[in-house]
Amino acid sequence: MASTTAEHGPTTGQGRVAAALQGPWARFALRRGGRLLVSLWVLFTASFLMIHLIPGDPVRSALGPTAPASLVAARRASLGLDDPLLLQYLRSLRGVFTGDLGTSMTSQLPVSQVIGQRLPATVQMALLAFLVTMALAVPIGVAMGVLTRGGRARRRELAFSSGSVVFGAIPEFLLGVGLVFVFGVELGWLPVAGQEGPSSYVLPVLALAIGPAAALARILRVEMLAVLQTDYVRTARAKRLPPSKTYLRHAVPNALTSTITLGGLLLSALIAGTVLVENVFAWPGLGSTIVQSILLKDYPVVQGIVLVYGAGVLLVNLVVDVVLALLDPRSAIRES
Repeated sequence: MASTTAEHGPTTGQGRVAAALQGPWARFALRRGGRLLVSLWVLFTASFLMIHLIPGDPVRSALGPTAPASLVAARRASLGLDDPLLLQYLRSLRGVFTGDLGTSMTSQLPVSQVIGQRLPATVQMALLAFLVTMALAVPIGVAMGVLTRGGRARRRELAFSSGSVVFGAIPEFLLGVGLVFVFGVELGWLPVAGQEGPSSYVLPVLALAIGPAAALARILRVEMLAVLQTDYVRTARAKRLPPSKTYLRHAVPNALTSTITLGGLLLSALIAGTVLVENVFAWPGLGSTIVQSILLKDYPVVQGIVLVYGAGVLLVNLVVDVVLALLDPRSAIRES
């Protein structure tokens, strides 16, 4: 009997592992991971072809128009730019997997070092803008849903809808310029350039957060109105529960379900929006660096930063998918 147990023990363990790998959660994780890798490969290929097909000599741009032709030729050879395009592509692709993103043509620093120096400033701005967006959108959207339910407060609803549409439509860079003019130039309350102390975060973070907060608050109000019409909220009102318990315990959690998805999409948009805002406020992040690198035709830096931005957006979307699957496991099962 013991020999039978010992004989079947490993088989049973292997069967459990195989069953786990064939389960809905494993298939969900493999599918999402596969999509992430394919998306990163497409992004890498597109960025590589885009920057290498742009007319102009990046080495000449980096060394200047007066650099000797021999020096330009030697630099091109050292960077491997004389090799066939396919060989350059395969070498760059291998560098992504080994962590070697190349060397900057202008600063002669490793691209990974350039990104490492600039990435924290961009991440800080994007995360702060996301927190400000949620801090503004959630209470405003919920409050407006409660105040305008059942067709009440028409003027307040009209003012909110008009204001949210206007602020949601203003581009980040244009809003940033307006904030600089009002609070930096006219009033002189806040710094308008650089990363110098906590006050320097205020204007760029607001420029990034106001538009998404207005759009999210409008959507959340609509979700809140729909939830307030459900039977369980009506039952809670019929029981004369306190408004705080009726709204906060029963209505708000259900209205926030879709906000998780929208919040993830907004975070992706905020990451991309840092490119323009950083250039308005001379912020020492990846956004200002990639614009300078494009002007200087610094291909390795441009490609590395594009990959970082793309990977950040894709990872945010992956986290949102996982969170939604945890909240609603049936979605993972349906997709498996």
